[in-house]
Amino acid sequence: MKLHELTPAAGSKTDRYRVGRGHASGNGKTAGKGHKGQNARSGGGVRPGFEGGQMPIYRRLPKRGFNNIFAKKYVSINVEALNKFEDGTEVTAELLKESGVISKICDGVVILGRGDIDKKLTVRAVRFSKSAEEKITAAGGKVEVL
Repeated sequence: MKLHELTPAAGSKTDRYRVGRGHASGNGKTAGKGHKGQNARSGGGVRPGFEGGQMPIYRRLPKRGFNNIFAKKYVSINVEALNKFEDGTEVTAELLKESGVISKICDGVVILGRGDIDKKLTVRAVRFSKSAEEKITAAGGKVEVL
């Protein structure tokens, strides 16, 4: 095969669709837009969601509740999940994600107190429940609030 023999895959290149170029093209005169009306005009057409003057669905359906755009989303794990780490490990959100304990970090990690812990760990998180803090320190570990 030589450089001048290369061709694009069949069907990957098509001719440009030229409208308004005479009767013979099959798309002359009105250029496929029909006769008059909003859609035949330059810049014509309706906005997304317009239903011909009928009350659109986004106005017919009731709105419910309140969505706080400033709310923080925390990922919570229990102290029993920390047993998989070795003694002396510094547990951070990144380490939890790498080891597969959590799937995403969001706005931070919160440690809750279900289960028992028997490893000496330094745990860094956004928040700790009182029981989680007590269990980690009782096992000889340290708690660091970010």
